[in-house]
Amino acid sequence: MSCPICSEKSDAKYRPFCSRRCADLDLGRWFSGSYAVPSTDPEEVEEALDAALAARARDDGESTH
Repeated sequence: MSCPICSEKSDAKYRPFCSRRCADLDLGRWFSGSYAVPSTDPEEVEEALDAALAARARDDGESTH
């Protein structure tokens, strides 16, 4: 099996990755939103959009104080 980040041979300790670095890069991509699980349910999409807009409004309001 090859590492999904760099294509090197995976290491059993970090499987499916080759190293801690590649595992951390993958985790960082999930945290930053680079990866997402798609949804075709219109209600879920609408809820996610509403939550994102509400979070943005909160963040914008906090930065002005």
